[in-house]
Amino acid sequence: MCPAAEGVDLKAAPDRNLALELVRVTEAAALGAARWIGRGDKEAADQAAVDGMHAVLHTIHMDGLVVIGEGEKDEAPMLHNGEEIGDGTPPLVDIAVDPLEGTRLCAFGMPSAIAVIALAERGTMFDPGPIVYMEKMAVGDRYADLLDLDRPLGETVELIAERKGTDVNSVMAVVLDRPRHTEGIEAIRKAGGRVQLITDGDVSGALNAISPDRAADFLWGIGGTPEGVISAAAVKCIGGALVGRLHARDDAERAAAADAGYDLSRMLTHDDLVRGEDVFFSATGVTDGDVLQGVRYEGARGASTESLVMRSRSGTVRRIQSRHDRTKLRSLTGYAAG
Repeated sequence: MCPAAEGVDLKAAPDRNLALELVRVTEAAALGAARWIGRGDKEAADQAAVDGMHAVLHTIHMDGLVVIGEGEKDEAPMLHNGEEIGDGTPPLVDIAVDPLEGTRLCAFGMPSAIAVIALAERGTMFDPGPIVYMEKMAVGDRYADLLDLDRPLGETVELIAERKGTDVNSVMAVVLDRPRHTEGIEAIRKAGGRVQLITDGDVSGALNAISPDRAADFLWGIGGTPEGVISAAAVKCIGGALVGRLHARDDAERAAAADAGYDLSRMLTHDDLVRGEDVFFSATGVTDGDVLQGVRYEGARGASTESLVMRSRSGTVRRIQSRHDRTKLRSLTGYAAG
C-alpha cells in the first residue's frame, strides 16, 4: 500500500463525480446545436444536439436508463424514453435529458437556449406518464419555505419582499409568456411585483430563479413536466426549493391520469420528483442567457463554451469555461462540433 494511503478509510474516500464527465455530453450537444443558431430550423438544431449528446453519452462508464428523453421510441430513434445508454458498467442511473431546451430560441437566435442533462440513482426519478404539463414554482434557498401553489400569487410576492427586507416592487418573477398565465401575471403585478416574461425555457428560467446573485426571485407557471423533473434535479444540487402539481389539459388527460394512478391534486416537491441523494447535473449554454454564456466561435477551428456542473452529494457547483478545437473533436468523436 502506498504510504500516503495508510490509515485512510477507503469507503469514505471520494468516488467518481459523474457530473465532470457529463459536461462533455452537454458541451457536445451545445456545439452541435450552435451551428444552427439563427437559421430558422428548429428540427435541424434539435437533431444536431441529439447527435452530439448521444455520441458522447455512450462513452460514459455507467448503466443508464433514459427516463426523461426525446419521446417514445417510435417518435425518437435516439435518447428516447427507455433507452439504455452508457457502456453498461455500474453505477445504475436514471437519466433526464433535454439536448436542446429552447429549439425555437436557438433557431431564431434568441437568448437562453441550453443543453442539459441530469442523473440520479436508478428508480428515483419521477415518471410523468401521460401528463406532460405541470404548474410549478421554484425559488432559491432564502425563500425555500415560502412556496405554496394554493396561496394567491400576490401574497407570495409580499412574503418574498418581507423576507428580502425590500419593497414589493423589487420582487421579480420569471414566467413563460403564455395566454394561460394572464391572470397570474396580473396578480403578481397588482401586488407590486415585476415579471420577466420568457418565450421558452423552463429549466433555464428555474436556474435563473434558484441561483444566487440573479435578478429573478422565483419562477412560476404551467410548463413541461419533464422540465420540472430536470429543474428538481438542479434544485437538489444547488439548493432552494421547487413545488409542482400535475396539470391535465383536458378531460382525456384527466381520465388518463386517473387510470395511471396519478393524483392531480397533490403538490409535489423536488424530493418527490427526484428522490435520489446522489444527483448529477450539467448544462451548457447554446445562446447567451441570464445564467450561461452561449457558444462562441474563435477562428476557423476554435469554439468556447460555458457550463454549470453540479453534484448534490458534495454540494459543489462549478462553472466551467472550455475551449474546443472543432476539427479535432470531429475526428475524435464523429459528431459535427460546430
